Amino acid sequence: QVQLVESGGGLVQAGDSLRLSCSYSGRTFSSHAMGWFRQTSRKEREFVASINKNGDYTYYIASVQGRFTVSRDNAKNTMYLQMDMLKPEDTAVYYCAAAGTDYTTPKSSDYNYWGQGTQVTVSS
Repeated sequence: QVQLVESGGGLVQAGDSLRLSCSYSGRTFSSHAMGWFRQTSRKEREFVASINKNGDYTYYIASVQGRFTVSRDNAKNTMYLQMDMLKPEDTAVYYCAAAGTDYTTPKSSDYNYWGQGTQVTVSS
């Protein structure tokens, strides 16, 4: 049984940084592409970033490109999302997910396992 646990969320001011972590337990972490999604009460769940199984290819939505960095440590079964220059519009619950593929994908339907989410709030 695969379990994902996010951590690192919090309340910050605009321009600050946060690093989210996603701890994976269960089957082989290194066989999965991984992704980050976010959701607010006003919007559907939105893709943020994805990383392939080896960690050498990443993909981002345009609104976070250049500000967010997704990475992974397969030896620690952990994925990270470094978020810099945060904006109020980044406020959301952030979810990590494990894909059924080994390549990056923005499609939520490609992800089989999801964490419970961690709240990120950016004040102006």
